Amino acid sequence: MFENSATSWGPGSTSVMGGGGVRVLIKILQPGSASRRARAVLREVLREAGLDDEAVSDAETIVAELAANAERHARPPYELRVLSLDGVPTWCEVVDGDPDLHEVRIILGLLDSVEEIGLPLLTENGRGLLLAHRLSQGRCHVHPATTHTASTPGKAVVFALPTQR
Repeated sequence: MFENSATSWGPGSTSVMGGGGVRVLIKILQPGSASRRARAVLREVLREAGLDDEAVSDAETIVAELAANAERHARPPYELRVLSLDGVPTWCEVVDGDPDLHEVRIILGLLDSVEEIGLPLLTENGRGLLLAHRLSQGRCHVHPATTHTASTPGKAVVFALPTQR
């Protein structure tokens, strides 16, 4: 699926083949429109994969929140990566140019360790991560990454994509 998609995404897109049937679509997200563009790209990928509207909507919400967080709290470059295994979109990453994982790890750790957390605890920071955590059923993580665009250290906030059942 992604092999042909690289050309349809136009400038700023890359499709990379990994081992074991893994393919990665990389889309550069421009400051000021990262959230909107990430949503549109992910929507198209998931609809091509045949996911229902509810699953697509949840994934769009997650990626929009993560891209908005990247723009608000980190520095460019911003990238969207969709990892596919044997043609099935499986994971999505929002990568930014800020290698500091500390705050995101703390918030995700808190969300993992508490059954129910109220929004008042996350008034200043973490609401986007709370939504991502809930909508991905806890399958949301952060890890160090290297930006494809600039080959600089950064971080990736990743979440599991819904798959057809």
